[in-house]
Amino acid sequence: MDSEPSSRPLSDEEIEGLDQDDGPGGDYPIDDLLIRHQSRTIHDVTRRIDQGSYVMDPDFQRDFIWPEDKQSKLIESVIMRIPLPVFYMAEDDEGRMVVVDGLQRLSTFSRFVRNDLKLNLPDRSELHHKRFSDLPSKLQNRVEDCNLIFYIIDAKVPERARLDIFDRVNSGEPLTRQQMRNSLFMGSGTLFLKTESRTDVFLKATGKSLNWKKMRDREFVNRFCAFQILDLDEYRDMDKFLADCLRRMNRMAEAELSRLSADFRRGLTNNFMLFGRHAFRKHRPRQKRRGVLNASFWDVMSTGLSRHPGDAVKRSHGPLRRRVFDLFDDEEFNDAITYGPNDARKVKTRFRLTQEVFEEVLGAHAH
Repeated sequence: MDSEPSSRPLSDEEIEGLDQDDGPGGDYPIDDLLIRHQSRTIHDVTRRIDQGSYVMDPDFQRDFIWPEDKQSKLIESVIMRIPLPVFYMAEDDEGRMVVVDGLQRLSTFSRFVRNDLKLNLPDRSELHHKRFSDLPSKLQNRVEDCNLIFYIIDAKVPERARLDIFDRVNSGEPLTRQQMRNSLFMGSGTLFLKTESRTDVFLKATGKSLNWKKMRDREFVNRFCAFQILDLDEYRDMDKFLADCLRRMNRMAEAELSRLSADFRRGLTNNFMLFGRHAFRKHRPRQKRRGVLNASFWDVMSTGLSRHPGDAVKRSHGPLRRRVFDLFDDEEFNDAITYGPNDARKVKTRFRLTQEVFEEVLGAHAH
């Protein structure tokens, strides 16, 4: 049984082991920032929206709808020939244009031209309560012929650079990296993240501690999938790794995604069986206070225990718990899940140490 987001608490609980990757700043070459500009009329843009060439409905934007008086003021500005701010788009792997900045403005143009918007401009009697079809042809042409300037982030731009540009130019609600990824890689992969983040087993194992509006829940699912299906030797930085994962998932067959779902839910169930409400959190035996979720600990435990059947984990319940508690006392492991945990060396360290524990207690992978 799945749970809808509206029924879940919106948590701002601190997350450990995540690294501060929600702001701009990267070590990519400056010359790699391929951004081109285009000029298009409102008529051309609305046609492309109707054709589906522009991605206009990313999940994270659906709640941010302008009131009709603000939409009306935008149309008034067009009719008055007032220059508009530029628009930013990002090209995805399929050649579609994802709206980075300007979604509400483009939505307003589309609504107005389709006669879905009645202008609310009481100070302008000639426009007040008018739809597009109510305007004289002269003003209709002025709207449709209005030129909009677009800056387009090329699909070949390095992943971290694309997300940094996305972050810098977006003038709306501040976005997390996962919200950006969700928009740039819409497909069967992002649908998988959405579906799995709503299951009861996920909500129980994570204690409903992840902010779904910021897509922290989907980010955790994304991390599991990346470390489950990609080669750890390919890991360089988290942004690229998670993006590469979604690219791969968007090409996976339905049967492959079903197996991935089964693996994921097995890992969640096994972790909850072992640690209950303390799953994926640093803690001590018999500790009552629940600690915060640790994203790096999640990576190794969700994937590691997805590869062993529940009955084997249950049989080894005591020894496995003791060895995991030993890991928390291991300075090298604790450092690898706490400080700068996205560093490639630390990622490989924590996977190596946990794998040693799993092999010692549970033997070779069963899945």
